[in-house]
Amino acid sequence: MNKLVVIALGGNAIKQAHECGTSDEQFVNVETTCHELIKMNRLGYKIVITHGNGPQAGNLLIQQEESKKLLPPQPLNIVGAMTQGQIGFMFQNTLRNFFHLAGKEVPVVTVVTQVLVDENDPDFADPSKPIGPFYTEQEARVLREQKNYLIKKVKPNGTKIWRRVVPSPEPQMIVEAGSIKSLLEARNIVIAAGGGGVPVRLISDGTYQSLEAVIDKDKAGNILAQAVNADIFLILTDVEKASLNWGLENEKPLDKITVEQAEKYLAEGHFLKGSMGPKMTAAIRFVKAGGEKAVITSLSRATDALAGNTGTIITRD
Repeated sequence: MNKLVVIALGGNAIKQAHECGTSDEQFVNVETTCHELIKMNRLGYKIVITHGNGPQAGNLLIQQEESKKLLPPQPLNIVGAMTQGQIGFMFQNTLRNFFHLAGKEVPVVTVVTQVLVDENDPDFADPSKPIGPFYTEQEARVLREQKNYLIKKVKPNGTKIWRRVVPSPEPQMIVEAGSIKSLLEARNIVIAAGGGGVPVRLISDGTYQSLEAVIDKDKAGNILAQAVNADIFLILTDVEKASLNWGLENEKPLDKITVEQAEKYLAEGHFLKGSMGPKMTAAIRFVKAGGEKAVITSLSRATDALAGNTGTIITRD
């Protein structure tokens, strides 16, 4: 097999919406994910892992803001780096332990990653990235008034469908790409670009300066997948397949589709900007850049989807 798969895991899979977000809860969710990753390793796939951090970054940002009377709050770029370390450690520790108990020593390493963005990206003026808890409409209204949060509707229906949003510029380049490739060549499982990476801008003297934003992890995952010449880009979320008319009576799950079909459905507005939209956009970009295929599916069906038995599979033709 020996195909290289970049796996993009949603932050919501690590801290689920109905959970408090304790470390114990998150470790249980990470363990569930790692069982699937172990299966992929046994099937011969080489693995690079990236992950979201929306719930974790949003919660940590609240902690910074609420404790400012006691300690200086850390800005969003530092919060992003902190959650890269947090979630990377959880996967690194759990995967290494699982392999060890199975009698196999596999090195796993986390790279705190910087990702180049354009400081003039329009999302700085009109933020779109949801972070932190979900809120009811009433809760959202209070937070707008009392905390001056920018809050947007991120789901088409339900009770808690509102979330705080922050800027999410387009990723352009993985700064640590060379180091990540070297680690892969040394047969490490690499966890990189967590939470989309820390966004940075390139300044005139050739150095990087971080910016306060949260990059979409699927879009950053695509840039990462291209940088390491991945064969497959696997996006794991909370649904088995992407759908047309999602949440409506005429909802239609998508199986295997071409890039051309995916672009058409995206243009028609079938995929919400704050959820499936970035995933489909990232999948399209990966395949158009030369990837073999992109797959969107749920965590529990990951290996089945790689085998072509489920999920939404996007190919050139």
